[in-house]
Amino acid sequence: MSISRRGVLGAGAAGVAVLSGCASSGASAGDAALAPIEQLNAVLDSAVANAFRRSPERCTSLGLTEERAGYRFIDKVSDPSKAAAREARAQLQQSLAALRAVDREALEPRDRVTYDVVETSWVNSLDSSAFEFGGGAGSPYQVTQLTGSYRSMPNFLNEQHPLRTVDEADGYLARVDGFAGQLDAETQIIAEDAAAGVIPPDFAIDKAILQLGRFAEGEPNQNILVQSLVRRLPDAAAIPEASRAGYISRAEASVRERVIPAVQRQIAALQSVRPRAVHDAGIWRLPQGAEMYAVALRSRTTTNMSPDEIHDVGLELIAQFNAEMDAILRAEGMTRGSVAQRVQELSRRPDQLYPNTDAGREQILADLNQQTREIEALMPRAFNTLAQAQLEIRRVPPFTEAGAPGGYYQRAALDGSRPGAYFINLRDTHEWPRFTLPTLNYHEGVPGHHWQISIQQESGSIPFIRSAMLGFSAFSEGWGLYAEQLADELGIYQNNRLGRLGYLQSATFRASRLVCDTGLHHKRWTREQAIQSMMEATGDLESSVTTEIERYCVNPGQACAYMIGRQAINSIRQQSMAALGARFDLKAFHDTMLANGAVPLSVLERVLADWTSAQN
Repeated sequence: MSISRRGVLGAGAAGVAVLSGCASSGASAGDAALAPIEQLNAVLDSAVANAFRRSPERCTSLGLTEERAGYRFIDKVSDPSKAAAREARAQLQQSLAALRAVDREALEPRDRVTYDVVETSWVNSLDSSAFEFGGGAGSPYQVTQLTGSYRSMPNFLNEQHPLRTVDEADGYLARVDGFAGQLDAETQIIAEDAAAGVIPPDFAIDKAILQLGRFAEGEPNQNILVQSLVRRLPDAAAIPEASRAGYISRAEASVRERVIPAVQRQIAALQSVRPRAVHDAGIWRLPQGAEMYAVALRSRTTTNMSPDEIHDVGLELIAQFNAEMDAILRAEGMTRGSVAQRVQELSRRPDQLYPNTDAGREQILADLNQQTREIEALMPRAFNTLAQAQLEIRRVPPFTEAGAPGGYYQRAALDGSRPGAYFINLRDTHEWPRFTLPTLNYHEGVPGHHWQISIQQESGSIPFIRSAMLGFSAFSEGWGLYAEQLADELGIYQNNRLGRLGYLQSATFRASRLVCDTGLHHKRWTREQAIQSMMEATGDLESSVTTEIERYCVNPGQACAYMIGRQAINSIRQQSMAALGARFDLKAFHDTMLANGAVPLSVLERVLADWTSAQN
């Protein structure tokens, strides 16, 4: 794309109609009798059907019916095996070939956007999956403190699998059994990847073993998979009361006889490779590590910026943000020490700390909900189109909180049966001083991920594959970071100087990610070097910084998407403002951006350039 290192550094703080859906025709995309748009629709139809078949969990998460999905999925789980991954890759290669057989130039401009979005996504996926380790270039290890079905499936079953009918309850039990099969498939991959020289760093293995052990500890009847039934079945009026105890006992038996033994086998597999693990954190040490990182960066940022360029951008932005933070700290009478040292001092002040108790955790959730209501009231000032899906704020499940990130979002079901939710990690409330909380809220909730994804799903103006299935980190995480900035621009910190300090610290943190991710995977930094670098830049606690750095170690490139994406959005906005002057409409600009869903930055630039031209 045209946004370069100069462009992202120069970016300051300061609806296109598209294809509406996929045709139901089963015709071949290569059929010469079909019009190009019909060929495109046929390609998308086939790809969506393949994706549904490969991920029954996604069908549930999206709130699909069996008719829409094309098969019974409520009692099935995805197959994480290498054989399944190779089959998926072959299907995607066929889909890409079919897409490229469509005459792109014969499509309407709105449909060329869909073509380009889908092509970029598929090329990125194929480039990543060419490295047959773990989940590909951007996730090279199958099981770590951050990856593996032990982290995803219990939360999915507890939070997303419905329990309203007998059929859904039967499906739940089948999926608990299927979870055990997923664990064993991943255990096999651990051994296969280790034989090829791909072993996670020692600290990632240690934390994964810790979290797996926490999941398996205690009596089976207290396991989250059983307790989810205990909690939810009393509200399931369609499930006979006389049968509910049976479902609970069957789930307990499955956990005892199948799931926990599978977890124990996975722990044993990790313990067996642990003596061969090294402390080197970057993927440069893996087979084709440099090539893998280049693919991961290109896929995550949707740019061709080099690791060195991204590293330098991060350093320059840290300096800019630190200068603004220094001014606020001086206004607070805090003048001694570095910016980071003063932020650390502020973070330890009693007036900024919540009690590290269950009551303190509940107060954090209450405060976040209040902040959400306050920012929602400002949304009509920045958008014509308002998100309709509800938002809930929840705690990260305690058994995964040791390795989980600070916060993450779960989209709402398409049918409205489940609200959007974001999860905050409350393992230690002192990691969340009061001045830092609002920014997290605006990033994960409103006007961040929840707002962006809900509008995308509710638009009705883009194909299903784009509204609900494809994503680009640079756009989505770039928007999340831009949303933090937008909250500041809307005056949310007008009477909260320390809250604005938290916003600037968050921006510094995301700039530091550029430095640390490239440092780890390109410059061969140690884990400890990266931790020290981020602490010196942000003033964050060592515990929270350590979790972040260890995340980048096993998920290379993703951390760079945030700030590169934000700066690209700012650069595009500035170009539009310069071209339109007083005729620039921020609300229409935002509506156009979000109505198109997640797109590569190059496509975003073109779509908004076309919108700008149309205003003249």
